[in-house]
Amino acid sequence: MTDAYINGIGTAVPRHDVHETFIASVDRRLPDRRSQILFRRMVQRAGIDHRYSTLEPNPNLDESVDREGLYRSGRFAGTGARMARFETHAVELALAAVEALALGDRKDGITHLVVASCTGFTAPGLDQQLIDRLSLNPSIERTAIGFMGCAAAVNALRTARHIVRSDPTAKVLTINLELCTLHLQDSSDMEILLSALLFGDGCAASLVSAKPEGIELKDFRSVTIPDSQNLITWRIGDTGFEMALSGEVPARIAKALRQEALRNDRDGILHGQSKDEVDLWAVHAGGRTILDAVEQGLSLGPDALRWSRDVLRDFGNMSSATLMFVLQRMMHARVSNALGLGMAFGPGLVAETFRFSLPG
Repeated sequence: MTDAYINGIGTAVPRHDVHETFIASVDRRLPDRRSQILFRRMVQRAGIDHRYSTLEPNPNLDESVDREGLYRSGRFAGTGARMARFETHAVELALAAVEALALGDRKDGITHLVVASCTGFTAPGLDQQLIDRLSLNPSIERTAIGFMGCAAAVNALRTARHIVRSDPTAKVLTINLELCTLHLQDSSDMEILLSALLFGDGCAASLVSAKPEGIELKDFRSVTIPDSQNLITWRIGDTGFEMALSGEVPARIAKALRQEALRNDRDGILHGQSKDEVDLWAVHAGGRTILDAVEQGLSLGPDALRWSRDVLRDFGNMSSATLMFVLQRMMHARVSNALGLGMAFGPGLVAETFRFSLPG
C-alpha cells in the first residue's frame, strides 16, 4: 500500500493583531470592577500574546471594535454581513498560505483539493474560488469538510491520505482556513468572553502526495468521549456562529486520556506503545487548559507540548488551522528519525488522533 506524506506546509495570518484591542473592548462591557479584575487574571493565565484578524481594530472602541463597524456598540452585525466578509476575505488569506507553500511547478500537477473550515459558508465555495484564482485545472476533484470544528485538521489529512493511498499519482492541496474573529458576540457573559479570548484567524495550506519527503502520515484514530455532546457546541445564530465551551472540557479530556493510557492496546491512541516511544507531540493548541489536560492525562514532561504552547502564544486558537501550524514548526526545525502523535479535539466531544513520522 502506498504511503502518504505531507511534503510541505505554508501558513498565513492577517496583518491585524487584535488581542489587546479585544481585551480593552471587554473591559468596557463587563458590569463591574470585580468582573474586570477576574477577566484580566484569566488573560494573564491564557498563555496568548497575539491573535490576528481580517478586521482592523478601531482606536475608538466606544464607537466600534473594528473600523468597518461590524461590531458597533450595541449593534453587532448579523450573520449575513459576517458571511459576506468571509466570502471576500477568506480566499485572500488562503492565497497567502498557498504562496507560502511555494508550490512552483508543482501547482500544475495538483489533482485534488480538500478545504476544511467551520467559520464560514458560501457557494460557490472557497474551493471554487481557489481553483479560479490559482488557475488550477477546473476538473480537479474537490472535497469540502465543514463545521467539524478544531479537529477538522485531522479529518482533512485523513482524507488526503486516503486519496493518495488509492491513487499513488495524486497530489492533494489541503487548505485549513478559519476566520474565527467573524463570530464575536455582544455579551457580558464571562464564559462567552473567555471562549472568545482564545480565537484568532489563520490559514494553513499543505501538499500531500506519495513523494517520500516531509512528514509521513501513518494510522488515524477517532474517539468520542461518552456523554460529552454538550461540552463543545458550535451553532449558527442570528449574529454569527455561537460557541459554547464548557469549563468541564479539560477535566474530561484528562480523564479520557488517562483511561486510554491505561488501556493502551492496539486500538487505543498509543497503539500499544509506550508514551516514551513518542518523540513529538503535535497537539491542537485549543487553549492553555486543554494543553495542560493532555499533559496531565498522559503524564508528559513539561517540554513535551512546547511546539503547541508556542503556537498558542503567537497566534491563539485558529480552530482547524492550528494543528498545521504546529506541524509546520516541527518540519522547519528539521527534526528527523522521530515518531510523532497528532491530536485535536472537536464537538462531540471527539478526539481525532494520528501517528506520523519524520524520516531521517
